Amino acid sequence: MADDTQDVTPASPFTQVPIEITISVGMARPTVRELLRLKNDSILPLDKKVDDPVELYVGDKLIARGELEEIEGDPSGQLAVRLTEVADLTSGL
Repeated sequence: MADDTQDVTPASPFTQVPIEITISVGMARPTVRELLRLKNDSILPLDKKVDDPVELYVGDKLIARGELEEIEGDPSGQLAVRLTEVADLTSGL
């Protein structure tokens, strides 16, 4: 993943199309028995710790890593991701 930032100039109308980014905070591997026993207030342990980086994906392509944080001054406690590593998306096409 590259650390440098690049200016992106809109060269086509496709640059205005919104995309969905999935933030992965971890993975769980319960058995089928454990899965069938899940109910409200069940705890499902993940393979990551609270301070571990999260991964950002578009589809199945890893595009960045970052840290979860609350948006400062937001009374609802809305989450955001501060990017720490960004992939070089211009290569490999």
